[in-house]
Amino acid sequence: MIGSFIFNTSGNVALMSAGGLLLALSCAALGVDVGAVFADKRKTQSIADIAAIVAAGDLSNAARAATAAVTKNSLPANALVSVEPGIYTTNTALAPAARFVASPAASANAVRVTLQTKTPLFFGKMLAGAEQLDVRASATASTTALATFAIGSRLASLNGGVVNALLGSMLGASLSLSVLDYQALADAKIDMFDFLNALAIKAGITAVTYDSLLSTNLKVTDVVSALLVAQKAANGVNAATNALTSVSLALAGVTTKVTPAALISLGPYSGLSVGQKPKVSVMAAVFDVLSATGSVANGSNQVSASVNAGLPGIASISVKASIGERPVGTSWINVGAKGASVHTAQTRILLSIQLLGSGSVASVNLPLYVEVASGTATLNALSCGYPNIATSSAMLGVSPGIVDAWIGGVTAAELKNFSVKPNPPPAALATVGLVSVSGKAHAAMANTAATPVSFSYADVQAQTKKTVNTTSFTSSLTSSLLGDLSLTVQVGPLGLPIPGIGGVVSGIIGGATAPIDQIIASTLAALGVGVGQADVWVSGIRCDGAVLVN
Repeated sequence: MIGSFIFNTSGNVALMSAGGLLLALSCAALGVDVGAVFADKRKTQSIADIAAIVAAGDLSNAARAATAAVTKNSLPANALVSVEPGIYTTNTALAPAARFVASPAASANAVRVTLQTKTPLFFGKMLAGAEQLDVRASATASTTALATFAIGSRLASLNGGVVNALLGSMLGASLSLSVLDYQALADAKIDMFDFLNALAIKAGITAVTYDSLLSTNLKVTDVVSALLVAQKAANGVNAATNALTSVSLALAGVTTKVTPAALISLGPYSGLSVGQKPKVSVMAAVFDVLSATGSVANGSNQVSASVNAGLPGIASISVKASIGERPVGTSWINVGAKGASVHTAQTRILLSIQLLGSGSVASVNLPLYVEVASGTATLNALSCGYPNIATSSAMLGVSPGIVDAWIGGVTAAELKNFSVKPNPPPAALATVGLVSVSGKAHAAMANTAATPVSFSYADVQAQTKKTVNTTSFTSSLTSSLLGDLSLTVQVGPLGLPIPGIGGVVSGIIGGATAPIDQIIASTLAALGVGVGQADVWVSGIRCDGAVLVN
């Protein structure tokens, strides 16, 4: 009986069918839950994408914008796990995960949004051991708001003799351009990407990034040749081309090298390959690039030159100048987002001015030392006009370099030593027989808070230069020095004071106040700086809407 039951196969199909049906129902039930999870995952990711784009479009209120986007798309506000501002770098050499780095909101150009929702489980809860499953999604969106801006390279008070003497000395050549030549170079605008591409070809550097090119020591002759190529491409053969050709010929045989990173920082575009040209304007005047190259080429070396300024009351002028290093990691022109800065270099000049005398005093020697500290311009705000780019604007915070000036015996060694400020003794100003006149004076300009300077889109298009003056310095530098001038008049070794002659010497210096101020202005202009002033301009703005990035 038992044996017959064991070997009885009737009903197997029914049993197998029941088991298969149970398995099918379980799979179907699990499929429902899996489908719900994937549907919620897609929905959560879509809302995360939307929230990231909205937040990146309003970086100053990113968290509030993201929350509004989440709730508007039917998710609770607590589904928003985090809103992280940061810097997104468009650099294909970096792994996608490394392109976004969290940073303070003030300097951010991107936002990473993370959402977490819960999907209820109907049939799978027995397997998962939970009533619901957490679904997480992240999205990163970046917005491009960049400005190209610069500081220094003065164009006011150009004097052909002064610029030829100083710029030529810095570049290592003898220049003989006219004021009209320099004005032509000042009026000629070139695209810095075209210039850098030409520079790479001249230097024989290919298949590298702009960052690698800018970090390379390159010959000044190659820099000027590249300037000439870019000038011809942008403006054709004109007065600027002829002037630059003369400079290039004068530099034949010069071996001085420069590192272009001190001239320009390309910010987020530094990782692009040479030859690539982003949609951002980086325009500069040929004269600006040339004079900035001269100051970089000079480094902290001292240049000396005799200047024929042709000014009334002045017999001769000799100039010694030293240009310090720019602050580490900074440049003269920058492509950057809010918070980026540019700096001038610390500049020192020692003018030995021979003044024509009067009466018993045949001439007066006036040793004039002027030091201009580094000036700074920072991109404090950038407003992007959507959809009308013409409503965009930029705001720079500008601090002119503080000024320290002396009439006194500053030595060439002191002029070159940037680690110590000179404190000179009185200098010999005039001699009449056994009578000598010495004098000392000091004028200083206190540092001031940064001055906000706004640039409309029309200013940007025209590359309008704006000059910021320190509020603590309103009179001429020479007048300020004369107000502090202390003279000593004595006869031979006895040191007997002689009245009257001191007044004559003061009168001679005072009578040449305007020409002396002009000499100071022209000399500093050739070196790219001014007395208590900073020239700044914004030459390009790029504003892109927020987009999702990897």
